[in-house]
Amino acid sequence: MRRREFIAAAGAAAFAWPLVARAQPSALPAIGFLRSTPYEPFANLLAAFRAGLKETGFVDGRNVTIEQRYADNHNDRLPTLAADLVRRRVAAIVGNIAAVKAARAATTTIPILFVVGNDPVKAGLVTNLRRPEANLTGVTFFGGDQLNAKRVELLSDLVPGATVIAALLDPNYPGFEAELPNLLATGRAIGKDIVVVKAANERELGPAFATIAKAGARGLLVSGSPFFTSRRREVVALAARHAIPAIYDLRDFAVAGGLISYSASITDAYRQAGIYAGRILRGAKPSDLPVVQPTTVELVVNVKTAKALGLTVPPSILARADEVIE
Repeated sequence: MRRREFIAAAGAAAFAWPLVARAQPSALPAIGFLRSTPYEPFANLLAAFRAGLKETGFVDGRNVTIEQRYADNHNDRLPTLAADLVRRRVAAIVGNIAAVKAARAATTTIPILFVVGNDPVKAGLVTNLRRPEANLTGVTFFGGDQLNAKRVELLSDLVPGATVIAALLDPNYPGFEAELPNLLATGRAIGKDIVVVKAANERELGPAFATIAKAGARGLLVSGSPFFTSRRREVVALAARHAIPAIYDLRDFAVAGGLISYSASITDAYRQAGIYAGRILRGAKPSDLPVVQPTTVELVVNVKTAKALGLTVPPSILARADEVIE
């Protein structure tokens, strides 16, 4: 059940475009929607983006078109997809961090809107959140390094007897290196041994969980990664198979059967990106639009999964939860 209502993105899922789509000529302005992931696991993000556009008076197919491109977790395809959008003279390109880096390499003039879970300054996208330069601005649902620290603490509260906690990280994710020092420091501070395990592709997920089990981990933090999110059902299933209590970075995992998540809302971030895209269509420049930062975080607990793991969720966590999945 919902404890507090968050803004929900509305809209129908769009047809998944082929890797290189061929759009019909149109007099309508176009927005490029570029992601490193597949389409299907992230249809809600496109719906949220459309909802944001609608708030500014733009409706897909009526007075704007959305040119969708997906790299299906093959980042080497992104430069070609970004170049195609540039050739089509889209009014702006919106994308996740890997997609935006490819778009930035393809154009210095077309406005680029990022939606990232990283610190945009540390990621090298902008140097100033309030006054973005060049042709980039956007939205971050990054809550600071303290979010991973809080996730470790929440996991420790859920499984107080766990002395070893694993952290599953994607080495292809740009925030990978930046997350490690604070994560390890948090473990030391609360007397937990943090075991870092990497998985960069689908083939490595199964072996990664085998390594986690072999290390004797009784808790797992699954770090932010578009790849992990696109394979969230598999990740959640592997955690269940190995009976490892896990905390995740997005609500989507808890909805898919994961134990608990703690993060800002990625769907609301895409809604905000839609609003910015509408403002650009009305003449705003990226430098006019400060980077949007999260003001709230969502704590989601899946009680059904907790019961399956034989865990009792502490009342203190339930009282703070924004959503409890029965």
